[in-house]
Amino acid sequence: MKLCIFVIVVHTLSHNFRNATGIVRAPLRLPIKPDHVLVKVIYAGVNASDVNYSSGRYFSGSNKDLESQLPFDCGFEAVGIIAAVGESVTNLKVGTPAAIMTFGSYAEFMMVPSKHILPVERPDPEVVAMLTSGLTASIALEKAGAGQLESGKVVLVTAAAGGTGQFAVQLAKLAGNTVVATCRGEEKAKHLKELGVDRVIDYKVEDIKTVLKKEFPKGVDIIYESVGGDMFDLCLNALAVYGRLIVIGMISQYQGEHGWKPSNYPGLCEKLLAKSQTVAGFFLVQYSHFWQEHLDKLFHLFSMGKLKVSLDPKQFLGVHSVADAVEYLHSGKSVGKVVVCIDPTFSQQTARL
Repeated sequence: MKLCIFVIVVHTLSHNFRNATGIVRAPLRLPIKPDHVLVKVIYAGVNASDVNYSSGRYFSGSNKDLESQLPFDCGFEAVGIIAAVGESVTNLKVGTPAAIMTFGSYAEFMMVPSKHILPVERPDPEVVAMLTSGLTASIALEKAGAGQLESGKVVLVTAAAGGTGQFAVQLAKLAGNTVVATCRGEEKAKHLKELGVDRVIDYKVEDIKTVLKKEFPKGVDIIYESVGGDMFDLCLNALAVYGRLIVIGMISQYQGEHGWKPSNYPGLCEKLLAKSQTVAGFFLVQYSHFWQEHLDKLFHLFSMGKLKVSLDPKQFLGVHSVADAVEYLHSGKSVGKVVVCIDPTFSQQTARL
């Protein structure tokens, strides 16, 4: 009898995730390939860039070339249990909790090369939050722009109540900095204060530019920016002398019929030169050699009670709920990491680290 699993695939290139994807029944190919492992996915993480993936943004070549490769699996991250191992896999055992950061996590099972497995203590949703969201914050703040996360600085985090912002504000605070965070809405502002943010700017009731100019007249030393568009312009103008602007995304420009469009920044070089400033882009895939080290660091901080991991309380159960989860994230309503429980029957789903 042939075993089948549910998998979400991209069948049409579009920034509209629901229109771009579909759920298919795919055969579970056995036996397991040599040097591979089969992982039963328990939780999968939802990311703003899911819509970039579904539109083909992360692949080289023209749309016509990409369309010839359709369909392809989607989803960036997951935690689960190793269900089977292939020949030559000696360092991993069946039943071992594992994290995965590779394409195809919106599925009931994944077959991946054993080298892509990140061992974890438990397959809990908090660990999913530590993957793309947590690792981006941890590595970017330390490595992007040849800078270090020093103490005694003013650090600004935009969209701070989201999946990655929650880590950035806490890591910056743990390093001994004054942390400023932007968000929209009273609930998110309250959440950020609970995370230890020194100054929360709810742009629903305050003007960010006015607050920064008045309360931080010398500028901001480090900015962790994920919004793009007008927010990027504002951040660039708010940088202090020697300031470092880390761009980890531009969520405000991800959706829409044509996705993001390149912007021109006249006078950018002159601006950076005048104040010895740095603008650095950060793409997590290019820092994979730091993943295990920083995941271990985040887990340690969490287990010691020094780091809080916030999960959005809205539940998404099963593969069929993924499109709803992606749309919910882009609605701007989420607080913390949005996670899909791929297997709601998992007996330990309510357990915590």
